[in-house]
Amino acid sequence: MAETRYTSEHEWIRLDGDLATVGISQYAQERLGDVVYVELPEVGRKVGAGDDMAVVESVKAASEVYAPLAGEVAEVNEALNAKPETINGDAEGAGWFVKLKGVDARKLEGLMDAEAYREYVKGLD
Repeated sequence: MAETRYTSEHEWIRLDGDLATVGISQYAQERLGDVVYVELPEVGRKVGAGDDMAVVESVKAASEVYAPLAGEVAEVNEALNAKPETINGDAEGAGWFVKLKGVDARKLEGLMDAEAYREYVKGLD
């Protein structure tokens, strides 16, 4: 399985072949609480690193989801429209938001690996 990388904004990204799957971290979904709505981007939309590309709403708050790296939206997780709570059950698996194409794999090195991200969130609590 491809290595998962994390941003300081609590997104994760996993490169698998030509596509990079993006979602929010387990830590982020725990802080949000029960997810009730997701707004996904259009397929074909180009995003830059750090651009907002989706919105996730919970009973507590609404939050932007940012693109960890630049790319083009190749696919969105349509299942989240009917079952946004999937994010609470499997944030770093079935609860993914988008798949990006055209991502520069070398830029993944600039993001946190799982251990660095664990240390990062420890400092937040």
